[in-house]
Amino acid sequence: MITSTSNNKIKNIIKCVKSSKERRKQDVFVVEGLRMFLEIPEEMHVETYVTEEFYERNRQIFEERQGFHFELVTPHVMEAMAGTKTPQGVLSLVSQFHYSIEEVMSQKNSQEPLVIALENLQDPGNLGTIIRTAEGAGVTGIIMSRDTVDIYNPKVVRATMGSIFRMHFCYVGNFVEWLKEWSDRGILTYGAHMKGKNFYDNDYQKPTIFCIGNEGNGLSDEASEAVIKKIFIPMKGKVESLNAATAATVLMYEALRQRNKQFRQN
Repeated sequence: MITSTSNNKIKNIIKCVKSSKERRKQDVFVVEGLRMFLEIPEEMHVETYVTEEFYERNRQIFEERQGFHFELVTPHVMEAMAGTKTPQGVLSLVSQFHYSIEEVMSQKNSQEPLVIALENLQDPGNLGTIIRTAEGAGVTGIIMSRDTVDIYNPKVVRATMGSIFRMHFCYVGNFVEWLKEWSDRGILTYGAHMKGKNFYDNDYQKPTIFCIGNEGNGLSDEASEAVIKKIFIPMKGKVESLNAATAATVLMYEALRQRNKQFRQN
């Protein structure tokens, strides 16, 4: 059992929790909690740390996952590693995913591509929520500008509630050029914009990209000019704009409603 936070393995985990540079260097990310542990694909698992109490309560789970190497740590060590105030008692190091743009943009289960493109999104909770909601709404992939918050930030990972293991995603170096390229390929690109037209007036059953910008500033002028259509979610009262994750949810679920005959009938 590891009892000291000065242990080299523990110090390394703490580095990976705190530093995106270290995560990229080692090509790993950190997940916490039982639910996330159960989601880890065996081929992506690197190592796991558990408290003795957690192990005793979940012994059968570890017996069923004999290929998952784990080490026991004291509660004090777990608290030092974890990014949560009250850790459940299990924390794992997992290999990062590497999807190509073509994989992210491909059809899924014979469904036309439905992609969420995020420019300079900075709030980890927003990104994690968008990823989780995207899975529920049948989105085929997520594209992010290089300056968007690190998808492997522990706060993002927790907010995905496991969807990070199932959604295809990647970062692009030049967000505007990427938009222009896929517009030229015949995919309809829509940008959420205060000066856009009512987004309910469009057909999203064809290959579609929804673009969401920075929480405070929205899409950049360059990205706004690159999209084929600017769209606006109508609102009542004195509300001027929606939270980025909320806006993305409204867009994604309208596309799902249009694409799913069962939903349209109901």
